[in-house]
Amino acid sequence: MAALCEAFTLCGLGPSGGVGQGGGVLALEPGPGPDHVLLTDRGRTATLFKVSDQKPLGCWSVKHGQIITSPVVCNFETHEYIAVHDDKVLRIWKDEDVNLDKVFKATLSADVYRIHSLPHGDPLVLFKGGGVRTLDVLLEAPQQEIENIISDEVIKWSEAFLEGQQPVVIFITEKDGDFFVYVQKLKTNSLHKYKLEQQESSNPLSFTAYIKKQIITLLCLYSNDSVYKVLIPLQQNGEEEEQILSKSLLLNLSISGSVLKGTSLVVVDKDHVAVLGSLAASGEESKECLTIWNTKFQTLQTSKELPLGTSGQLWCYGEKFFFTHGKVLTVVIYKCETSSLAAAVGKLKDSQASDISSFVNWNTLGDEELVVSFQPQQSTALKSESKMTLRSRRNSVTKVQSDTSKVGQILKNIKDTSATVTEDELRQLLLKAQMPDFQATIGCVITALINRCKTDPAFYPRNFLLQMVQKRELSYSLCPDLMAVALEKKDVHLLQICLQRFPDIPEEITYACLKVFLSISEDYLERTDVNLESVICYIDIDPKNKEVKTEVVENGFNTELEEDSCDNTVSKEMHTTDDVEFCPVGPRKAALLNAVLHSAYSETFLLPHLKDLSAQQAVLFLRYLHYLYVKCSEKINTTLPGVLCPTINQVMDWMCLLLDAHFTVMVMLPEAKGLLSNLHKFVRAQVRFYSELNKIEGTLRELQRIKHQKDSQAYSIEVLELI
Repeated sequence: MAALCEAFTLCGLGPSGGVGQGGGVLALEPGPGPDHVLLTDRGRTATLFKVSDQKPLGCWSVKHGQIITSPVVCNFETHEYIAVHDDKVLRIWKDEDVNLDKVFKATLSADVYRIHSLPHGDPLVLFKGGGVRTLDVLLEAPQQEIENIISDEVIKWSEAFLEGQQPVVIFITEKDGDFFVYVQKLKTNSLHKYKLEQQESSNPLSFTAYIKKQIITLLCLYSNDSVYKVLIPLQQNGEEEEQILSKSLLLNLSISGSVLKGTSLVVVDKDHVAVLGSLAASGEESKECLTIWNTKFQTLQTSKELPLGTSGQLWCYGEKFFFTHGKVLTVVIYKCETSSLAAAVGKLKDSQASDISSFVNWNTLGDEELVVSFQPQQSTALKSESKMTLRSRRNSVTKVQSDTSKVGQILKNIKDTSATVTEDELRQLLLKAQMPDFQATIGCVITALINRCKTDPAFYPRNFLLQMVQKRELSYSLCPDLMAVALEKKDVHLLQICLQRFPDIPEEITYACLKVFLSISEDYLERTDVNLESVICYIDIDPKNKEVKTEVVENGFNTELEEDSCDNTVSKEMHTTDDVEFCPVGPRKAALLNAVLHSAYSETFLLPHLKDLSAQQAVLFLRYLHYLYVKCSEKINTTLPGVLCPTINQVMDWMCLLLDAHFTVMVMLPEAKGLLSNLHKFVRAQVRFYSELNKIEGTLRELQRIKHQKDSQAYSIEVLELI
């Protein structure tokens, strides 16, 4: 099952569709880190973005009159950036470089089409004439002659792979309506040319490819609203005549009378592709949208309408889609699960026993990947072998159907059976049965239980639900109503485990958990089971006050030295209530709040909800965050001991969010004045401390340089004085 999750804006685009003053986005390439991307516009500018923070980390431009003609890429081996402007001028620079006029420059002897960067290899330079060089070889002699492989052909698309230790380049050219595929292996210096089989009255619009087991799978999006698959083997015996690559229909982009006019195609996984285009139904106006299709079952899995229009370009990195939407570059997070027929056709949210009884392990029906062969006799043999495999596996399918029927019978009995009996039956079955599509099965079981909880308030199989969340790899989307029922029941332990385990909790639910945790009384929590692993290692409980004590050392600073005249207005009583020596909440509430701090969120969607916190709740939460901030700053490594403890980055992010949401309220509240004052002094002390460290950094480097210059004997004593 595939799903499109939250979307957010990475950056605004210029009037012409680019981040600079160019004429649109030239390309988007992966950056030096997993959360980084490099955006190149059709002009003079390249920008490095950190996607999760939605902010640029660096921006570089060539001079006026120059144009970047090849997408900027990152050399993952040296952490350098490579660009080509004006077709022949190569530039290489690092993060600290600002002016591209002062970085490395090399003028090449031929026009460059594109540079391809490999994760564990030297970048490859593809020239417009079809020649390929590694970057190292090219830099040894930038003016070396580059051969022209293609004649009167224009390169339309290219990609590079690393098969084992061997770099492979594939590029597609076009001439007079004919398309040719070139595959070049650099280490063996072998080049093979193929001709793509023509399709009547349609042309290819977009290409994408991946390599697996010495086979290149090329996917082609055609103008007849179809996706075709072409298989190209890397192993070829000697020089053969130009072969014609036959293609097979992979996907028809139509559903329920609507046709998708695709413009761009990317591979999501082995069973899913994403297509950007316009969805048009007869008699209706076409709408641009992003879609995910299941190629295994020929079904549309999900779609997202894009009313502001797109440029037709689509990129996919790290489970995120990137595309232009109106005047911004938009990011959409997606999720893809293992393909099954039940997921492909879509399960109803309130699916009951009929859904679970139809589950079959469709992966046992035979391999979906066929060995590539240009001989039709072998494909016939493979078909007969597939039939034999089916017959041999008939018994295992029967066993699967028997197990699923048991689950279906239990789901029918959930409507009238007590919680204890239901828990026992399900626990015994799930322990001994090897269920097909186990995640979907658990999802149906939990959904059925939650539906019973909604209609029967007395029914609440808490122990079973808790066990499933703790021991199974579940997600919020698999059982979306589970946390809603837990919030209604104020089952804080189940909510805590869900926050720790579920990777896809919506910000609205995260806020609802936070509000419940802050409003619930300490007396109620004393009678409740809560996992204290995240607080027990660094919090000491005072049996008299039931408060939490800790010794605080603020990086060697005494805050009394940081007080100024404005601090004297703060009353002694206010200092007592805001003293970070005591944790403002009990250990159980602290453990629950830690679970909230660990949950994933998007600042854009969470901030509006945080504004709904009451003033007292906001102050209490800020006091706890202040306490954690001081605790994290005690040690040099800024890491709290224990399991699932908050990090200093998480604490600081939440403090900034809370202050953004309630800054006016915090300034006006008398009880928050001392807290803000203490927080200000502590941050100021840390800034001064790090400022002093920066001052001696240069001295320490100079001493290290002097020490390396001296030729010390086998034994020596040196005294170095810092003045």
